Amino acid sequence: MSQNRLVTMDEFTIQETRKFPQATGELSSLLRDLGLAGKIINKQVRKAGLADGILGAHGATNVQGEEQMKLDVLANDTLIDILKNSNECAGIASEENDNHVCYEDTFSANSKYVVLFDPLDGSSNIDVNAPIGTIFSIYRRVSDLGKPCTEADFLQAGNRLMAAGYIIYGSSTMMVYATRLGVNGFTLEPSIGEFCLSHPNMKVPEDGKIYSINQGNTIKLDDGMKAYLDYCMESNKEEGRPYGHRYIGSMVADLHRTLIKGGIFMYPADKSNAKGKLRLQYECNPMSFIVEAAGGKGHTGYSNVLDVQPTELHQRVPIFIGSKNMVNKVLEFVGEKQTVA
Repeated sequence: MSQNRLVTMDEFTIQETRKFPQATGELSSLLRDLGLAGKIINKQVRKAGLADGILGAHGATNVQGEEQMKLDVLANDTLIDILKNSNECAGIASEENDNHVCYEDTFSANSKYVVLFDPLDGSSNIDVNAPIGTIFSIYRRVSDLGKPCTEADFLQAGNRLMAAGYIIYGSSTMMVYATRLGVNGFTLEPSIGEFCLSHPNMKVPEDGKIYSINQGNTIKLDDGMKAYLDYCMESNKEEGRPYGHRYIGSMVADLHRTLIKGGIFMYPADKSNAKGKLRLQYECNPMSFIVEAAGGKGHTGYSNVLDVQPTELHQRVPIFIGSKNMVNKVLEFVGEKQTVA
């Protein structure tokens, strides 16, 4: 086979499945369905500003009280419909919906997996043409096959994930997903409409020179976090400091850069968000699963992200995630348990 030959995501997932004689192909099929949803969402994103009904606010708020953008709703509906027609998904939970949704047809009731997703991360960037993305995670259900899925299927710790990934709509459209075999990235080739392997066996560097945080919130942070930000800006040639600060306002975009170049992304607790701002099940768990599968680390300030047992669908946690050495360093400043006065 020519080294220059494009390997599509479908081909890649089939090749990976063949490594395990006991594999049924259901997880691979589900990943391909999510890739299809990403292509449809990408088509809408690329028309933003040209077609009616895409840019701007939808006029409603989601369960967190956040204003929904029109593309939020389009992306959410696309994922729900695609997964409903999949034979491999028993139900979904979305950041945009109050509760989980069960697919109650016979095929779905016998499906082994449930999917959680943030349909469009970084919605505030939509109208200014900055990178946005879709985040997803896949769990094997704990409820009985043949019956509708239950909330318990969606309230599993991240260490029970079967797969997680994201699709970033930027200068190119990429789908990155992780299983326990590793992390691989696929770039959408527009001429053939296929995601093709472009970033095999992705590894996050152990160190980096970029820190990502909304530094405008510094006044709200605890003393440990303020001290760490001073450390990042303090000049030290031996350690490669001061670090560069980059913050896009989309977790997908900031972590995609971190995964490739190294660095740390942080959204700590603060005086306005004492429990953190980002959602455990829709953002922190899937991204931590990806980063840890690539050799990095995700931590809340009091435990590994993947070890947190969720108690509600829209639970929030603080997060420090990225290059292992940089995450360990910030934990020296915030201590064993981050607290905010």
